[in-house]
Amino acid sequence: MLQRLSQGLRTGFAVALLTVAGYAMAQGIRGDHPDTYVVVRGDTLWDIAGKFLQRPWLWPEIWQANPQIRNPHLIYPGDVISLAYLDRVTLQPGPRTEAQPINAIPLSEIEPFLKDLRVVDDFEQLPYVVGLEEDRLRGSKDQVVYVRGLSAATPGQRYLVVRPTVRYTRLERSGMCCDLLEKDDLDYRGRRDVDFGKYWNHVVFPDKGGETLGYELMRVNIGTVTRGEVGGIEASTVLLDEAGREVRIGDRLIAVDAQPYDLQFFPHPPQQQTEYGRARVLAVTDNLSYGGPRDVVALSVGSSDGVDNGTVFSIWREGSNVVDRVEHSADHPAGAVSFNDKVRLPDEYAGHVIVFRTYDKVSYGLIMDGVKPTAIGYHLKHPDATY
Repeated sequence: MLQRLSQGLRTGFAVALLTVAGYAMAQGIRGDHPDTYVVVRGDTLWDIAGKFLQRPWLWPEIWQANPQIRNPHLIYPGDVISLAYLDRVTLQPGPRTEAQPINAIPLSEIEPFLKDLRVVDDFEQLPYVVGLEEDRLRGSKDQVVYVRGLSAATPGQRYLVVRPTVRYTRLERSGMCCDLLEKDDLDYRGRRDVDFGKYWNHVVFPDKGGETLGYELMRVNIGTVTRGEVGGIEASTVLLDEAGREVRIGDRLIAVDAQPYDLQFFPHPPQQQTEYGRARVLAVTDNLSYGGPRDVVALSVGSSDGVDNGTVFSIWREGSNVVDRVEHSADHPAGAVSFNDKVRLPDEYAGHVIVFRTYDKVSYGLIMDGVKPTAIGYHLKHPDATY
């Protein structure tokens, strides 16, 4: 049984043998795996798994094979990992000079999205900024804003100031293979059109209504209630205390989370099969249309689809529908050929993405590898999919 030993308390190390789950798993071992690997600061679970396995998302099937080991996913800098036999992995704990275990993926790549963005089903009921100190148009650190909807607030309570920036929508696409997706930029009231820098590029699809996947809220600032609704005043006073973005009328407030996110998760395949066309790339970070490794993407599936943190998908470009120019004359207009008479080409593999933040119908993921750029609208499949 693996024991976590503090530096200086023991001179020897306990070694844990973790059995690989079956012959098929053994076939996934890399031929060029190292005999031993010492975990260093900055390593990620994905990178370490990739040193031993051809498919890093299968790491949990090895690492959780021994139920007697407590918290086997907690790997620290200094630990020594080795593949002793074809079907066994060993771990030797090192000195605990680092307080935190390694993360599944690079924290630096995703921290802005963990801290600054969240998705909600609705925001209309949230308290909102109705005015600013000295009737300013914008407010910043050490300035006061006035908020409606905090009637029960008491001095000292802290709130995040957030801004609804995006509405994600799934549009029905009758008679075709999959749904259309739409992303609307929102103004200060949470309605369309916005006049400031955005994380995402617009998804250009016609608005025909449909299922709302969620509203994205961007963190703007943080503040402390200094005075509630007293003496007939219909607004609470909030002092901004962060040198963040400027606050404006219409920004919303939500309570500060005690623990806003958790990075302790395993890379793993999806828990359930998703209907083709439902799971797709909604948007690419930094206002781009295409992304590559270490770019963040928004995805059209969430916890209601069985997706959780650590879920790995493969990313695919949808195969084109082309006119067979052997069967149809080269001078025959493509538009004159019916959809059913066109040839559907295979989907094309682009890369892998791992989910790091999950909401009900939307999630955020980090592209981990790829053979070609990932574009808005690309499909998500099981990481082992071959077509």
